Amino acid sequence: GNWKDPRYQHGCEEASVLMAIRWARGRTLSVQQAEQQIKAMPAWQKKHYGGYVDTSAADTAERLIKGYAGYTKVNVKYDVGVEEIKTELAQEHLVLVPVNGRLLKNPNFTRPGPLQHMLLIRGYDDTTHEFITNDPGTRRGKAYRYSYDILFAAMRDYPTGDHEAIKEIRKAMIVVEK
Repeated sequence: GNWKDPRYQHGCEEASVLMAIRWARGRTLSVQQAEQQIKAMPAWQKKHYGGYVDTSAADTAERLIKGYAGYTKVNVKYDVGVEEIKTELAQEHLVLVPVNGRLLKNPNFTRPGPLQHMLLIRGYDDTTHEFITNDPGTRRGKAYRYSYDILFAAMRDYPTGDHEAIKEIRKAMIVVEK
């Protein structure tokens, strides 16, 4: 909730990666540990890449998951649909997706919401047609539910940079396995 600090303002990729890596390694995460890591990741990125900014799905996987965390059971898939996401979740994988946060219509976001945002999908409910997420964009993001339609409509990869122009809408997901 500290949106004035740019480490947190641009920290949705870092927070999503941190949750996924802790899960993959079978470790829990306290609020204090999360804060320390979310501060450490931008410092590492600044040292290795000259700064910390929003990162595309491919760069999130390469820089943060493989580079920073040293975790290799990850891949990026493009041009995916709801069924592909559900298939990965059914195989007990986690999925991270880049989205236009404004299209999520989350009432807990500070208005108008982020254009570049990433969140973790941890499950789905075919009865309600909802994905179960951990959304780092709000304090109420744990197990937050988005309808399949809303989340899919919001999905879009974005280029690495500080609010770089998006030239094409392409659905991407980062799959993290144990």
